Amino acid sequence: MSAAVDGGGGGGQEEDKKPSDQAAHINLKVKGQDGNEVFFRIKRSTQLRKLMTAYCDRQSVEFNSIAFLFDGRRLRAEQTPDEVKL
Repeated sequence: MSAAVDGGGGGGQEEDKKPSDQAAHINLKVKGQDGNEVFFRIKRSTQLRKLMTAYCDRQSVEFNSIAFLFDGRRLRAEQTPDEVKL
């Protein structure tokens, strides 16, 4: 099973253009193979592990049985949205 993180384009992710504490956050949409979408708001400096773990908990899937992709590339848990340029 895989889940894709939408990092722009078709309205999936909208970056806040508000004051500096708001600009530090990013809204992300995780779309599963079944078409189910889950939305997250995290800091740009937060490791993606937090989002991945929360997604797996919500979907009742094992963390090691799923791959998170962005633009066809697999995301690693220790990466941050800034590092991946989400």
